[in-house]
Amino acid sequence: MSIWRERGRRLLRYPSAVAGLALVALLIAISLYTVVAIPYTTAVEQWRGGEAWRFHPVNASPVWLDRLRGGHSARTIHVQGGEVETVRTFAGGHQQRQRLVFHYRYDGFPNEINLFLAASGVSGEPFVNLTWQRPDGSEVALGNHRVSGHVRVALSQDWALERRLEQPAHVGLLQVPDAAEPKPLHGQYTLLIDSVLFGDGAELAADLVLYGRVHGLAGTDHQRRDLLLALLWGTPVALAFGLLAAAGTTVTTLIIAAAGVWYGGRVDATIQRLTEINMILPLLPILVMIGTLYSTSIWLMLGVVVALGLFSASIKMYRAMLLPLREAPWVEAARAYGASDARIILRYLVPRLLPVLIPTLVTLIPAFVFLEASLAVLGLGDPLLPTWGKVLNDAREQSALYFGHYYWIVGPAALLLLTGLGFAMLGFALDRVFNPRLRGR
Repeated sequence: MSIWRERGRRLLRYPSAVAGLALVALLIAISLYTVVAIPYTTAVEQWRGGEAWRFHPVNASPVWLDRLRGGHSARTIHVQGGEVETVRTFAGGHQQRQRLVFHYRYDGFPNEINLFLAASGVSGEPFVNLTWQRPDGSEVALGNHRVSGHVRVALSQDWALERRLEQPAHVGLLQVPDAAEPKPLHGQYTLLIDSVLFGDGAELAADLVLYGRVHGLAGTDHQRRDLLLALLWGTPVALAFGLLAAAGTTVTTLIIAAAGVWYGGRVDATIQRLTEINMILPLLPILVMIGTLYSTSIWLMLGVVVALGLFSASIKMYRAMLLPLREAPWVEAARAYGASDARIILRYLVPRLLPVLIPTLVTLIPAFVFLEASLAVLGLGDPLLPTWGKVLNDAREQSALYFGHYYWIVGPAALLLLTGLGFAMLGFALDRVFNPRLRGR
């Protein structure tokens, strides 16, 4: 333990190691928080089309980006329920008035306006009349509608209303009258919903949503999904894939190399020939072929990566380092007192190369993280999991850069770069500590 403690103190002398440890610790903390705060089933359900997404704006940039630009862009305003007043009753139903009130104080206009209506306990289709009241006392008639179950009234797509206002509805309903340039009129707005309901227990639920131009810490995509979910859950997925792939390939490769050195002869020759064949096999095209023809499951891809990494080029390096150890005195002593072949391989040969194995394992993790992201960018990511690569793939398919949605690319790309930078700095520092040829440099 004293040797490992001394190596730990030596490691902390390198600023790159401290910075790398800080980045890795941050990624681990994000992963733990994500797994606890957003369970896997909840994350998958929300990413595949959660009910709450309908209240999110489309392609909204992050709030912090708007703050950096010095703007005060519109946030999403969700008005639910509201004051309900029964105007009159009649046989088999009643007439009511519902008020949805909100205050508008932003410098820009919303992205769109939707009204969601849901009738329950009705014996016939309710009939509603909508009126928009502005802070200056003026009113705009929004037309009549019949409510059959759940209805979305897309005011921003009402072409008749747009012709009357001579502006898109989400602009004309909120702008200052007779202004030289469109400018929002600040103050209190009210949406009056006059409805006729049929049925003794008939009720009408209403949700008014003014979709903002900005949303949350990471923005939204073309399907109204909060990108923060993918950025958070992409962290444990990337770390798990990278760690399992790196550990599976490095540890098994070292054991196979040690077995070949110890047994020698045909065993060693077979391992070397398999290694030489495997060295010329292209990993990425094989994974693309499997994802295209069979399955894109991340666990299947992980298994293939580990299987193809069993006979990697590292075997030759480990073999060269293990050959002198085979004739070491402690190995001869172990053989003399009757130690089995497995015990000699696992207790005497393999542990001698652990100082070399640890830096290699750490530096390999970001390589496999980037491999998983590359597969997702090519459209071969796991169809269930929200990952960094899938966010980049969606951004590519929706031409995010062309339309100026840079945040869609910057978020996952920054996390990928931080992951690579953190593990690279830590791995290089570990190599300088554990590799005797680099000590003191």
